[in-house]
Amino acid sequence: MGYKKAAKVLPVELLKVIQEYVDGEYLYIPRKEEMRKDWGSNTNIRIELKERNKEIYTDYESGDSINELSKKYYLSVKSIQRIIREEKNYD
Repeated sequence: MGYKKAAKVLPVELLKVIQEYVDGEYLYIPRKEEMRKDWGSNTNIRIELKERNKEIYTDYESGDSINELSKKYYLSVKSIQRIIREEKNYD
């Protein structure tokens, strides 16, 4: 997300109307619906998390406790439980 000076990109009339609502404040303008990207679409994070979750489930099936997995992967016990539940349902 980049910042642009409103005075440089908006017509003066529109800028005056916006100032009636947010004078001197930051304003976030969301992307058009058709221009939105899914979370993680620009990186490999989804693939990495999927692989990590499979690894967690494999470790769990191999006998590691939820507390051990929580410490090993730096995740909360609830997160480990959720991952195990989701991986069980995926199988």
